[in-house]
Amino acid sequence: MKFSTRDRYALRLMVDLARRGDALVPLKEISAAQQISLKYLEQIIPPLARAGLVASVRGAQGGYRLTRPAAEITAGEILRAVEGELTAVPCLGAETGCPHSGHCQTRAFWGGLNELINRYVDGVTLAQLASEADPL
Repeated sequence: MKFSTRDRYALRLMVDLARRGDALVPLKEISAAQQISLKYLEQIIPPLARAGLVASVRGAQGGYRLTRPAAEITAGEILRAVEGELTAVPCLGAETGCPHSGHCQTRAFWGGLNELINRYVDGVTLAQLASEADPL
C-alpha cells in the first residue's frame, strides 16, 4: 500500500490545526508553516470538512479548526476522508468484485495485512501525532 502526497499533506494540515487548539487558522498560515502550496491545501480541505473533521468560519477573522478534540480523531479517519477506503489491494475494497475471490490462495494474506493497516491507523490519534511533531 502506498500513501499519496495528498494523504501525507492531509495529516500535516490536521496536525497543524491540532497544535493550534481552538484558534481559527487561515489556510494561508498553514501553507506557510507546512510549506505546502495553498492551492493544494484548498483541494484537501473540502473532503475533511465533508467528513466532519474540520469546520470553517468565513470573514477577515475566519479560518479552519477541528470539530472535535484531537484525541477523538484518528489518523484512519483523516486518511479515509481524503483517500476513501484503505485497502492493501483493490480486490478487498467494498466496491470491487474480484472474479478470483472464491478461490484466491492469497486473499487471506491480503485480508490480514489490510486488517493490520486499518487497526494501526485507527489506533493513532491526531493528539498523538501532534505531540510528536516538531514545534512550529
